[in-house]
Amino acid sequence: MNPIADQLNDVIQQANPHLFEMLSDIGKHLFFPKGILTQSAEAKEKADRLNATIGIAKEGGRPMALPSVMTMMEGIEAEDALTYAPSFGLPELRKVWQQALFEKNPSLAGKPVSLPVVANGITNAISVCADVWVDPEDVVILPDMMWGNYNMILSVRKKAKLVHYPIFNESGGYNTDAFEKTVRKEAQDRDKICVLLNFPHNPTGYTLTEEEADRIGEVLKDVAESGTNVILICDDAYFGLFYEDEALKESIFARLCGIHPRLLPIKLDGATKENYVWGLRVGFITYGPSFNGDSKALFDALERKTAGCVRGNISNASHLSQSIILNSMKNNAYPEEKAHKFKLLKSRADRVRKVLKDAKYDDAWKVYPFNSGYFMCVQLKTVNAEQLRKHLLDQYGIGVIALGEKDIRIAFSCLEESDIQTLFDDMLQAVNDLSG
Repeated sequence: MNPIADQLNDVIQQANPHLFEMLSDIGKHLFFPKGILTQSAEAKEKADRLNATIGIAKEGGRPMALPSVMTMMEGIEAEDALTYAPSFGLPELRKVWQQALFEKNPSLAGKPVSLPVVANGITNAISVCADVWVDPEDVVILPDMMWGNYNMILSVRKKAKLVHYPIFNESGGYNTDAFEKTVRKEAQDRDKICVLLNFPHNPTGYTLTEEEADRIGEVLKDVAESGTNVILICDDAYFGLFYEDEALKESIFARLCGIHPRLLPIKLDGATKENYVWGLRVGFITYGPSFNGDSKALFDALERKTAGCVRGNISNASHLSQSIILNSMKNNAYPEEKAHKFKLLKSRADRVRKVLKDAKYDDAWKVYPFNSGYFMCVQLKTVNAEQLRKHLLDQYGIGVIALGEKDIRIAFSCLEESDIQTLFDDMLQAVNDLSG
């Protein structure tokens, strides 16, 4: 093992030996290399005459750039767009995002968490997180309705075992009983389990209530107290888009930070959906463990292992994307802009809910609970989901997503409010076409 990795492991073991146990085999071996990166950083600070360390081209003391490129980036200097960003992410963006985490999650008050490490979107954040913490044959517990890419990242790439529980109970709430039963069963014979929670949920658009969040937190803490290491991965891709009073308005990550040495909450979030910059691909990985002693050394070790994983994978996320997001978040108009977009999405969700109250749809489908996010789902009663999807495309020019045999996902986020009634009426007609 590399001596730097050994040093980081020692720091983690001293702060909380259970964290070291939770690391994957890759995670134990990860480190942030000192070599060229360290030498370049030292040269940047001290080489006041000539600096021949940086792997970029310069001209006139500035990064070499094509005018045809720079004309499309008005207001952004080449140094803030074209050069490599640190593998950890831009330092100022990491601090600004962390500050926003505390503002958006009241339960974080007084709790130490790591500085977020920047990934290339939340998909890459999940992949990096899996490299650091998940070994082949580790169990990852998720609901039965889930984002399909979890399978690709966790099962296909990492060879983890995905275990599911039914997401909703008969009364239309989150199935906390099934969650508890599944978690306790998997914890019985294992030293470590991973639990992945995604709220607002893709594909259903559901977010936990306060009571449901309390129940899940109690279960995870109790399992940790029983002697099983628990890694809680919070995929908060659609964070902030909460439309109903009963929906929890903060990440469950905030409630569970630091509550038990055997419970590691990890928050994966990003500007992708929160700031409506999908293609800029900027995500964040934040840790909230329990520990002994000073947090600084522990967080530094966790961040270095995570940044080392980024370094060995994509090198770094786009400097230009990070600069755009940072400048936007520092803009005085930023809060008002976000509030305006939230209002638009909430009005669409409200319209969906109002339209679907009409009893004329009752024989065609059942509506799954939704209170947040971009999506909602219906369960078809009489026809096959894939057949309906194709029929809608071919005969009505309407696109929806078929999930399994009976479920249809609708992204109301990309519909104008005036088109929502039309979509569901045409869906109903298409169901009737297929039902004869």
